[in-house]
Amino acid sequence: MEVGLYTFGDLGTDPVTGHRVDAQERLNNLMEEIELADQVGLDVFGLGEHHRPNYAITAPAVVLAGAARTTRTIRLSSAVTVLSSDDPVRVYEQFSSLDNLSNGRAELMVGRGSFIESFPLFGYDLDDYDALFEEKLQMLLAIDEAEKLRWAGSDHTQRVEGLGVYPRPVQGRLPVWIAAGGTPNSMIRAGVLGCPLALAIIGGEPRRFKALADLYRRAADQAGNAAKARVSLNVHGFVGEDGKAAADLFFPAQKAVMDQLGRERGWPPQSRAQYDAAMGPEGAMFVGSPAQVVDKILGLREDLGFDRVSIQMAIGVIDHKEMLKAIEVLGTKVAPELRKAG
Repeated sequence: MEVGLYTFGDLGTDPVTGHRVDAQERLNNLMEEIELADQVGLDVFGLGEHHRPNYAITAPAVVLAGAARTTRTIRLSSAVTVLSSDDPVRVYEQFSSLDNLSNGRAELMVGRGSFIESFPLFGYDLDDYDALFEEKLQMLLAIDEAEKLRWAGSDHTQRVEGLGVYPRPVQGRLPVWIAAGGTPNSMIRAGVLGCPLALAIIGGEPRRFKALADLYRRAADQAGNAAKARVSLNVHGFVGEDGKAAADLFFPAQKAVMDQLGRERGWPPQSRAQYDAAMGPEGAMFVGSPAQVVDKILGLREDLGFDRVSIQMAIGVIDHKEMLKAIEVLGTKVAPELRKAG
């Protein structure tokens, strides 16, 4: 099993210490975090694209390129690239350039994003939300398929008549993951296209996503893509040597983010009781000691059948030294146990 991390590069005030983290500090700290993740043997580090004042990462490929030359084996991915509001040609060029800089370690994870700021920022209409993603994804995969692109174009993409897209990736083709939250059509699309699936589980009971994972595999099998089917479980969590200490450390920052989202989207503030319940065997929070996190992940694997788990530990502003400790524990205590399980 592959084990990794992802983050959006949260900015703001540490709810425990009161220290305010700006973009410069967060991005520089992030370089150290990715380097340590590589050193302790984690498999992948993903960066999510957002265009909001509380996140530092608007251009994942640029930030990942900063880590490409100081890491050796860890795969470098977006998590996600908001493909609907970008140009597939430019996205491919950026990540293929990253692939060359990193000697073949780049990945792309594409999705429609959980926020809408990029649509008006880049001149797109939210009424075209679904059509934009569908067409641009097809164009991106066509670019990956062949050096010379022939693309008819439409209202949402440009016409391209046999032009090359460069540089080509060291890997030959870029891995293009499709990120999805819980829409059956998204599962079918990923399976039919033969793309690996990043299943985002940030609420509810993870085991309920079994039907969606099964739907993805059936669609892949029926399309002749069974050999290409892969599932990544993308979750919220935090790990420390002591489970209670890890939970206490993670809660204030995680609560600050979820409460802010709640104010925007109309749900009430998170209570500690809700948080503690979510850490249970059937909850969506992967927080605790190495043994607790390993047991929870393996307890879900038979039902969901994933071969990668990627944890968002940097939710909100958490002290950088504490984050480095958590990354070390994840790489040296959690990942080896998960790999033993196959």
